[in-house]
Amino acid sequence: MAEIHDILSKSQLFGGLSDVHLEEIGSVSIKKQVNKGEIIFLDGDEGIGFYLVAKGVIRVYKISLEGKEQILHIVKAGETLGAVPVFSGKSFPANAQAITKSLVLFFPKAKFINLIAGNLLLTMNILAVLSMRLREFTVQVENLSLKELPGRLAAYLLYQSQQQGGGECITLDISKSQISNILGTRPESLSRAMGSMKEQKMIEVDGPNIRLLDRDGLEDLAVYGKI
Repeated sequence: MAEIHDILSKSQLFGGLSDVHLEEIGSVSIKKQVNKGEIIFLDGDEGIGFYLVAKGVIRVYKISLEGKEQILHIVKAGETLGAVPVFSGKSFPANAQAITKSLVLFFPKAKFINLIAGNLLLTMNILAVLSMRLREFTVQVENLSLKELPGRLAAYLLYQSQQQGGGECITLDISKSQISNILGTRPESLSRAMGSMKEQKMIEVDGPNIRLLDRDGLEDLAVYGKI
């Protein structure tokens, strides 16, 4: 239980709750080991519960009628997975698959809802997380439909900087192919866009490590599509 308590206290959804509440929440969770490549749920599966990623990386993606894959989210330690359908009473709207060997906590829908009934603080945390997820979807739709690739890439790098503490150095912990999928492009097009940013002294690249040299330029590119 000590491990579960630590996982919950560091998560987006449960961080800031009292030890008593964390113990209650931990009591209804189920630890699950997930192998690399393993499917956690499929598009259309009943939303019988949601997941909290304790270790590893999970991708959430859709497949079009033509068979094209689009990554919607990359979910990492401390983040939730599949919470929206649990609280909306619907099925999972996408697929989820482990990119790396992972550890997740599973929360059965009925037990969790019974537990949080009347807990205002926890309910507000859940609303905040779901609102943030909706905003991420809105930004992603805007990026894919309205911005050219350089703007989408700049926005992605700035977002990663924000997620990793706001510093000038970030680490890309997923493959170039997966980043290309998120941005709606091909790996070779991504390489050209990144190369152009290097030539313009906006970034430095050392393998998966990227240093943001010109944050103002990246922000202009993300917003206006130009420097």
